Amino acid sequence: MTRILVVDDEPQLLRALRVNLVARQYEVAVAADGGTALRQAADWHPDLVVLDLGLPDMDGVEVIHGLRGWTRIPIIVLSGRADSHDKVDALDAGADDYVTKPFGIDELLARIRAVTRRATVSEGGSPRVQVGSFEVDLAAKTISGGIRLTPTEWHLLELLVRNPGKLISQRQLLTEVWGPAYVKESHYLRQYMAQLRRKLEADPGRPAHLLTEPGMGYRFQP
Repeated sequence: MTRILVVDDEPQLLRALRVNLVARQYEVAVAADGGTALRQAADWHPDLVVLDLGLPDMDGVEVIHGLRGWTRIPIIVLSGRADSHDKVDALDAGADDYVTKPFGIDELLARIRAVTRRATVSEGGSPRVQVGSFEVDLAAKTISGGIRLTPTEWHLLELLVRNPGKLISQRQLLTEVWGPAYVKESHYLRQYMAQLRRKLEADPGRPAHLLTEPGMGYRFQP
């Protein structure tokens, strides 16, 4: 049974999430502040954390940093904040995805399912990933149909397909592919993502797999 730690300071929301998750066969623990959440996570070892950013004792981003000091478990952020900057900070700190309040339980459940079933590609293997009608072999750096990519296109594509379903922030992609000096050069990403879509998407203007989350980042949808 998947263990989920839900962290939020709204008692009604905590109760509603606990009821809905338990009804779907998840094991649930709750915490109403960041300090309790960090202690619960250390003692209980959840498989996933659902975390509100607006906590009474510390910012949710601090909780993410605390968790990432010792665990790589998935973290889904809940945010009532309209400004995408807070969500970007959470993603850069190590969150895996976000849901904006108010949200429907079905939306949250879909995100939970996505992060819990996310395939982890083991290092040293020969991972093959399907992107639409193309098979991408990350080890051999080949794509079916004779599609050729530049080294930069490969690096960008690999970061996305190794994390299926995960929203990866612009900052993380720019830092990983071009280096920390390029974190504000978002036009690089737009240009290279457009090139990848032209090569791999059936309809580059309406991509089904290499998706943009405006102002946030990109994700690969299998």
